[in-house]
Amino acid sequence: MASIDKNFTQSYAILNFYKRLEPDFGLPDRIKVMNPFNDPVSWKLVTSFYDKFYKDDRQRILIFGINPGRFGGGVTGIPFTDPICLQELCGIPNDLAKKPELSAGFIYKMIEGYGGVHKFYGDFFITALSPLGFTRDDINLNYYDDKELMKNSKPFIVDCIRKQLQTLNTTNELCFCLGEGTNYKIFSKWNEEEGFFRKIIPLPHPRWIMQYRRKKVDEFVQMYVRELQRV
Repeated sequence: MASIDKNFTQSYAILNFYKRLEPDFGLPDRIKVMNPFNDPVSWKLVTSFYDKFYKDDRQRILIFGINPGRFGGGVTGIPFTDPICLQELCGIPNDLAKKPELSAGFIYKMIEGYGGVHKFYGDFFITALSPLGFTRDDINLNYYDDKELMKNSKPFIVDCIRKQLQTLNTTNELCFCLGEGTNYKIFSKWNEEEGFFRKIIPLPHPRWIMQYRRKKVDEFVQMYVRELQRV
């Protein structure tokens, strides 16, 4: 947990973290980085969001996704939040193209089940193993989909986890990992090497739920809420 002073706010720490991101690793051919925090429009929305929900010194538990996608966090700068959810559910107007994103649809259904945006964001901070997204030929790419990308980006990802633990008011007792397969396997391995968290709790990834278990969305929402409420 970070050392907190009387002038500390979570929003300040989060925005400072995002503004200083420097992906200084080599990229394989045809792979590009998505960095919404360098875009003035996205940065204004990011600032509005974190100042609205995180302008306090409350401790949050970290929830790690994989990396942002083109229609969610890659454009809004807020993980699992598309422009529609940002405006209609978070109350932050925006002029971004109102394209729905599957994972965002599930996350905000879950947030509603948890008690709403103020309650959820008061208890948790959603981040990602890589806070920056990737595309190959303008198609979403996970950091682990390309072996060279994963190898090159690992120091950056590890450093991002470390900086969030050092600067945010959070806990290293536990965190959640969205994705029970590859993301969890890699995160667990790196966590064993670095000793970030004593426990990582995996949850099925929202996109997998929406693509392959859509008829059981309500059951997965209940499962998420149950697991989150336990901690």
